[in-house]
Amino acid sequence: MPLDTTAETLLRVVAGLLLVTHGYGKIVNPFGAVGMVESLGFYPGVFWSPLLAATEFFGGILIAIGLFTRPASFAAMIVLLVTVYFHGVVKAEGLAGAEKSILWAAIFFFFAIRGSNAHSVDARIGKQI
Repeated sequence: MPLDTTAETLLRVVAGLLLVTHGYGKIVNPFGAVGMVESLGFYPGVFWSPLLAATEFFGGILIAIGLFTRPASFAAMIVLLVTVYFHGVVKAEGLAGAEKSILWAAIFFFFAIRGSNAHSVDARIGKQI
């Protein structure tokens, strides 16, 4: 087994599980981010807050197991690009505040383009979306 495949799988699983961990608090309280999403201009917050929670929690699970990897990664990338804007511009933290989100967005961009590899549910069922 080539090490690049193992490294890619490890990156996907770790990124997905960390996204699940990050989204856990939101999925427990799916309306808890209503004020935050509305402060960014996403109205109505009662729609966007649960969507954010589901994208992070369930999207992270999908990415970790490699099922619907491309669409789940694309959705996660969009969420992370919004956090780049939030930290970098809205909170005026600049690069120091946005750098983790930039890195996360780049990781999910990679998987949105690449998809999963042989070590995934997508490969087991023989489909890549």
